[in-house]
Amino acid sequence: MKHLRVLAFVAGSLVLSACTMGPDFHRPAIDTPGVWGPEPHSNSQTYAGAIDTQWWNSFNDPELSSLVARLGRQNLNLQIGLERINEARSQMKVAASAGLPQANWSGSYAYRQLSSQGIFSLAEPRPGSSMNFNLYENVLSTSWDLDLFGTIRRSVEAQRANQTATLAARRATALAAVSDLATDYMQLRGVQQQQAILKSNISLARTNLRLVQDRFKNGVATNLDVSQASAQLASMSADLPGLENSEAALINAIGLLLAEPPRALETELRSTSIQPPLPARVPVGLPADLTRRRPDVLEAEARLHAATAEVGVATAAFYPDITLAGNMGTESFSAADFFSLPAKQFSVGPTLNVPVFEGGRLISTLQFRKAAQREAILTWRRTVLNAWREVDDALTAYTKAQSTHELTEQAALQNQAAFKAARERYQQGATDYLNVVATQAALLASQSALSISQTRTETTLVALYRALGGGWQYAETALKGPDQ
Repeated sequence: MKHLRVLAFVAGSLVLSACTMGPDFHRPAIDTPGVWGPEPHSNSQTYAGAIDTQWWNSFNDPELSSLVARLGRQNLNLQIGLERINEARSQMKVAASAGLPQANWSGSYAYRQLSSQGIFSLAEPRPGSSMNFNLYENVLSTSWDLDLFGTIRRSVEAQRANQTATLAARRATALAAVSDLATDYMQLRGVQQQQAILKSNISLARTNLRLVQDRFKNGVATNLDVSQASAQLASMSADLPGLENSEAALINAIGLLLAEPPRALETELRSTSIQPPLPARVPVGLPADLTRRRPDVLEAEARLHAATAEVGVATAAFYPDITLAGNMGTESFSAADFFSLPAKQFSVGPTLNVPVFEGGRLISTLQFRKAAQREAILTWRRTVLNAWREVDDALTAYTKAQSTHELTEQAALQNQAAFKAARERYQQGATDYLNVVATQAALLASQSALSISQTRTETTLVALYRALGGGWQYAETALKGPDQ
């Protein structure tokens, strides 16, 4: 009958262990826009298609694609993020181990002397017994927390959600890294194109100076014309070091993203200076898909899940907990009898822990966890709304950048025609050199503005891709390991 009572008690405890206290996690509801505003009218149009997770390839630039391929292997922030995932995975396993049976062995030997004036003086010793003796002990201890109300299960759930949040944080790092790389690359190509434009205008200004000097020798031009031509050449040449400095800084910025030392990519990135073209069409998906793709939204959702599970942990702390424990081993005063049958000892039975008075600790802990959960809900809502705002802003910025580029291109063409006409009129003696200086300065400014506008359009598109949350997948291969 005794064994039947024990079995009944264990069976009842296992049934109770199916109870899990606290709220289950559900994604909060939020009103979702149907589509992203009206489709903009531009050369590179956006449409509600599936997001391109390798959007950098749409620029058709082999060098950029090569840099991104190396980024996934070499970026130090991604490697740090991977180690954080490993840390979170280990923490989850530690939490899960609390729900499994535990076993520990201990063995000891001690030579002891009992005090004749101590507690043992109240008992009458056996005749001939000594107060000095050897004591040998050998104990195997086992325990199993039955987790009646889900304290351990909720803890494991919270740690699993934290692992998911850490994974999402690494994906956010990957998205930021590839976006920064693409932005730096576009800016580098823009600076290099500005250098080419400036060098072309410097060469033209040098030709103009020789023309003016020849005309001065022939008595056609004046000292003023020579001074203006010389000043223009010097002014253009003075702008070149600044562009070269920007080029070097951008090359080093790309190198840092790839964990390369300064100037390591200098030869590679100076081999070409062509700005990549814009893709003809850009898929932007739907607002509803954004919450399932953007890493920061997924991280906020996982943090909310963890906070909800922690409420369950705090709730379960109000309820009893039962641990099955057992000890088995031997105890003897003689080493010769240490493993004999009479030396055996054992104990087995459940331990019931019931919270009676905690001085308000349990109530305060539950209130704290509920407040943290409400904060996580608000954080998730703010993150979602901010994600939608960033996409909408990026769509508008991309459309306006293309419109600005078209107008700047028209201005550059008109300034090119004006400079050509002014130069021809000066050669014919119909105007002074001041018109040549003014029209060439306007031409250089519009050509530089056109290059800057092209760079801004490309970097705005990169910002749009970043806001859409696609592109972190290139870094996922490093996550596959023996534990998965």
